[in-house]
Amino acid sequence: MKDTKKTRYEIGALAVLLLVLALVARYALRSQTSEVAGVYADNSQFHPLNVPDPSLRLDLLARMQNEKFNGQDRNIFSAAPLPPSPAQIEAQRAAQQAPPPLPAGPPPLTVPANFYGIVTDLATGHKRACFSANADDVYIVPEGGTLMNQFRVVKIGNNSVELQELSTGRTTTLVLANAPGMPVNPQQAQN
Repeated sequence: MKDTKKTRYEIGALAVLLLVLALVARYALRSQTSEVAGVYADNSQFHPLNVPDPSLRLDLLARMQNEKFNGQDRNIFSAAPLPPSPAQIEAQRAAQQAPPPLPAGPPPLTVPANFYGIVTDLATGHKRACFSANADDVYIVPEGGTLMNQFRVVKIGNNSVELQELSTGRTTTLVLANAPGMPVNPQQAQN
């Protein structure tokens, strides 16, 4: 008899457990479906658009259909470059027909020293030009001599000196800046 009582208790306990399991499963399913199926209407920031006449505007649609695209057609799925526009073709033709610009000459020759005087030896009559690169450097160069290892003194005039750049052979004329009555243009200087 003990075995039958024991089995009855086991069967009762098993029935109670199955009932609890069914209730838990039902509650779990109900909570999942209620979250998904529910509608949230608590959005207080929602404001509907104020549309006085919600009908379709056929006049605007017809106007948009009549407009034509004036740009170049292009396949958006192709990486090929666009063909040139008529304006670009005309610009290329004009560039090909125009003569090439004349090359600019070399920049003017600049001497990094100031010409400030001429020294004449009374006994021999030889002239020497005086130059100053800065307050400390003074150069006294005779005709045919070199100034700063870059320029040769070609000719010393009364108020001017003609220099030739050794590397290029270009020449320039420097005029005494503070001589009274001297022309500003080096071409007008007396040699």
